[in-house]
Amino acid sequence: MRIAQVAPLYESVPPKTYGGTERVVSCLTEELVRQGHEVTLFASGDSITNAALISTVDCSLRLNPEKPDPAPLHAVQLGQVQSRLTDFDIIHYHNDYLHFPMSRANHHAQLTTLHGRLDLPELIPLYEEYSEMPLISISHSQRAPLSGVNWVSTIHHGLPEGLFNPVYTPGKYLAFLGRISPEKRVDRAIEIARRAGIPLKIAAKVDKADEVYYQQKIVPLLKASPFAEYIGEINETQKQDFLGGAMGLLFPIDWPEPFGLVMIEAMACGTPVIAYRRGSVPEVIEPGVNGFCVSSIDEAVQAVGAIDTISRQTCRQEFLRRFTAYRMARNYVEAYGRVRSEIRESRDGRNTTQSARPAGRGYYSSPQPILRASELVSQYAAAAGFKTVR
Repeated sequence: MRIAQVAPLYESVPPKTYGGTERVVSCLTEELVRQGHEVTLFASGDSITNAALISTVDCSLRLNPEKPDPAPLHAVQLGQVQSRLTDFDIIHYHNDYLHFPMSRANHHAQLTTLHGRLDLPELIPLYEEYSEMPLISISHSQRAPLSGVNWVSTIHHGLPEGLFNPVYTPGKYLAFLGRISPEKRVDRAIEIARRAGIPLKIAAKVDKADEVYYQQKIVPLLKASPFAEYIGEINETQKQDFLGGAMGLLFPIDWPEPFGLVMIEAMACGTPVIAYRRGSVPEVIEPGVNGFCVSSIDEAVQAVGAIDTISRQTCRQEFLRRFTAYRMARNYVEAYGRVRSEIRESRDGRNTTQSARPAGRGYYSSPQPILRASELVSQYAAAAGFKTVR
């Protein structure tokens, strides 16, 4: 199958350090190539892949010292994708809803994996307007805020089997990995570790938007907690020792986490997870098997005390059974086939469900002429409120 993968430009594929979406895109792309598909990856020029790489920017935007406006650059990328529609059997988008107007205009097999939270009120009219767009959720819980949209499937993330090696001897510290932000609640992790009397190592990035929160809320906690060590961002190679050497991963989130890639990274290392019961956590963590689900700091401290009852071998086996890149790619190929079949049926006049959608609104309505990339970029820029640069 000829497959296009369209990644955001904020991070390279795979990311140099933090970047959950881009890491998943990389794992999926490489596994699809390994399984024999012809894959083209639209991503930043510093990406590394065995697929054909098409880039419209040389450097991922977060690492670009000039900090360019991302919106026009993503519009250019989407124009490149749309100008090559006939080169692909299906286009797989990972950049949210940016392509929806273009995809509606150009009738072609495509779907979108939604990687972020969907409980924001401003998203409701957007997805109502584009309710025909084929969507993939990354957990069942992620779907809850949106009804009446075209969910194709829920596909949990997966990682290559050999990306991490299991470590079956537990370490002597707790780990926190991810971002320092209000919803990730590293402050809870510090308090849990303090009450449990266990050292905590924090490997996390601080986005510019969270710098004030970090300085005002977290730095004082770190200064007052000598057992909590902040080591900054780490790369993929460093994750092996960081996660594998921990007795457990703390995931004390305070938001409806769509998936939580770090949980399966820990499981791949054989490290159990103690996570707050929010969002996707109950879908990933089976209490007593690969970790514990908790609802308070007291429960988390109790879980730390019982963490040696979790088999690290079982954690690794759960990863192999449920969260590999091989399984993820096979599930996506099945979803691609379903989308392509629906389009063929609609073209043959057999898809009565989709033909009942309002004329001119449905993704499965009669094909329209393919627009030139320049026209699509102009339309997107105008709709987004960008001024034309002359």
